[in-house]
Amino acid sequence: MALKSPSSVDPATVARLFDRIEAKRAELVDLTVSLIRHPTINPPGDAYEACARFIGERLAARGARVEYIRGTGEPDDTDLHPRMNVIGRFEGSAPGPCVHFNGHIDVVEAGLGWTVPPFEGRVADGKVYGRGACDMKGGIAAAIIAIEALLDEGLLTAGALEFSGTVDEESGGFGGVGMLARKGFFDRARVDHVIIPEPLNPDRVCLGHRGVWWAEVEITGQIGHGAMPFLGVSAIRGMGEFLALLEKELLPALDIRVTRMPCVPAGARHATLNLNSIHGGQPEPFNGLPAPVVADRCRLVLDRRYLIEEDLASVKGEIVTLLERVRARQAGLDFTVREIMTFEPTMTEPEAPLVQALDHWIEGLFGRPSTHVASPGTYDQKHITRFGSVRDCVAYGPGILDLAHQPDEWVGIDDMVISTKVMAAATLTLLRCGRAAA
Repeated sequence: MALKSPSSVDPATVARLFDRIEAKRAELVDLTVSLIRHPTINPPGDAYEACARFIGERLAARGARVEYIRGTGEPDDTDLHPRMNVIGRFEGSAPGPCVHFNGHIDVVEAGLGWTVPPFEGRVADGKVYGRGACDMKGGIAAAIIAIEALLDEGLLTAGALEFSGTVDEESGGFGGVGMLARKGFFDRARVDHVIIPEPLNPDRVCLGHRGVWWAEVEITGQIGHGAMPFLGVSAIRGMGEFLALLEKELLPALDIRVTRMPCVPAGARHATLNLNSIHGGQPEPFNGLPAPVVADRCRLVLDRRYLIEEDLASVKGEIVTLLERVRARQAGLDFTVREIMTFEPTMTEPEAPLVQALDHWIEGLFGRPSTHVASPGTYDQKHITRFGSVRDCVAYGPGILDLAHQPDEWVGIDDMVISTKVMAAATLTLLRCGRAAA
C-alpha cells in the first residue's frame, strides 16, 4: 500500500524504513522476551539495575551517550533495591528537535491464575506472554527498535533521539520520571516531544489523564465501656454519617460532572470517588475476641479522580464541608484529613505537533482515522508536565490496556510491529519539521 507522506518526508524513505522494521520482527520479539525475563517486580524493585544496564548496553552499542541515574533518597531506594534509571541519547550532525521515548521497566507482581510461566517470555499464537509484556515491555521494545531502524536508515541527520527506561511508575514514578523531570531531563531546552509507549492500542493516541487526590480521613471520638456506649462517642458511627452524606449528596453530584477529555472507558468521563479502605476501633486481640470499648477512631482512605474542569481546592473543600457537618451534629467528634498523593489532570491538545504526526501515520497504516483517548488513571505524563516544561507529550504504544496486570498478560506481535512503524514514521516527520519556537 502506498502511503501519503507529509511534505517534509519522502515516501520512498518511509517505505524503506517500514521494510527495515519488518525485517526486524524477530529481533523485536527477542528484545521483548529478554525484557520480560528481567523480573522487575515493584514492590520491592527487583532487578531494576540489571534491566537498566541491559537496555543501556544495547543503546551504547549503537552509539548512544548513556547515563545511569539512581533515585537516591527517593521513596523505597535502598542499596538492596536501588531505583536505577537509564537514559541514552543519539545526536544528529546538525541542530534540530529532540524526540524522547520513555518507558517504565517496573511491573506489578505476577499474582495467581497464570497458565504460562510469568517471566519466561513465551511466544505462541502471534503473541508474547509474560508479566509486563503488555504493560509495558512490548512498548519499550517497539520504541527501541523504532530508534534503531531510524539509525540504520541514516535518518538522524539533525536533532536528537532519546530513550529512557525508568522505574516505579506502578507506585507513583517518584524515583523514576518524577526525579528525572525535577533534575531537568524533560526541560524544553533539551526535549521537544515525548512518546510514552503505554498499552493504549496501536490505533489510539492517549492525550493525558484525569487528576487524582488520595487522602486519609480520620474521625475521632471518645473511648468508653462497650456496655455503656452512651458514655463514649463512637468514631465508627461518625464515619457512618460521613459515608451516608457521600452516598446521598457527593456521589450523585460527581456523577453528573462530565469532562471534555476523551477518557476511556466511558464511565471515566465522570468525576469519581472510590473508598479504598476503612479501619475502625481497637485492634482485635490475638484470640479474636472483640475489644470491649467504644471506638474512638476510624480511618478511611479515599481515591478522588477529578476532571480537568474541576479545581483541586474545591475537590478538597467538598470533603471537608461534609466532615464539618458530621462534627457539628455530635459533640466530641473531630476529624483530620491527611493528603497522601495528588496529581493534577493533564492533556496535550489534539492540534499538538506530536499528536498530528501520530494521527497521520495511524490513519495511513490502519486505513481509518486515529482515535484520541485519555486515561482514567495517571501515568508518567503527570511528572513530565508538572516538573518538566515539555507539553508535547502523549502515550502511544502496542498492547490492550485491559490486559495490563492480568494473569497470562500478552502483547500481540503484529501490534508491536505496526506501532513501531507509527512511532518511527512520526519521529521522522517531527525531525524533518525542525524545532518549533518555545
